[in-house]
Amino acid sequence: MSSDRYSLADKEGTYFLTLTVVDWIDVFTHKEHAYTLCDSLNYCISNKGLILYAWVIMSNHAHLIARAAPAHDISAILRDLKKFTSKAIVQQIQDEPESRRDWMLRQFAYRASQIKRVSEFKFWEDGNHAVLLDTPAKWEQRFNYLHMNPVAAGLVAEPEHYLLSSAGSYAGMKGLVNIDMNW
Repeated sequence: MSSDRYSLADKEGTYFLTLTVVDWIDVFTHKEHAYTLCDSLNYCISNKGLILYAWVIMSNHAHLIARAAPAHDISAILRDLKKFTSKAIVQQIQDEPESRRDWMLRQFAYRASQIKRVSEFKFWEDGNHAVLLDTPAKWEQRFNYLHMNPVAAGLVAEPEHYLLSSAGSYAGMKGLVNIDMNW
């Protein structure tokens, strides 16, 4: 087992994951960027073996409760998801007139300049802050925390009213991402 307490050591485990934009930049305040992440999650579910039980996208990070289907690797799925969304969202930022565009691109470029393996822009922080959900109590705590995040942030009064979350799916509404509610 890795010495990193947030590693994805159990390849068959279900994890609470946090994907964070570098420097906590509020990128997902623009719905187009959030929808790109939603579309990418759906792609990974359909084509890469991602099993997603719950999700929320906040202004500068996303939380997922997920695992990989048998014969798939959660680390590889997350790597591909972050690589694709990084390029796609940075391209959207470059193409769209936005008051903070130049500042965001400078931040992403600066963070990339600090890492040899990144050439132009670094969008996501390294790691996924993976917490193995190996007990029902951990599962329930993280599930509730994830869905209450927008309420705690003062964005909505009820979790199911937040569009960028799976809470609506659990309340019987059609969500933006195709989750598996059979956990």
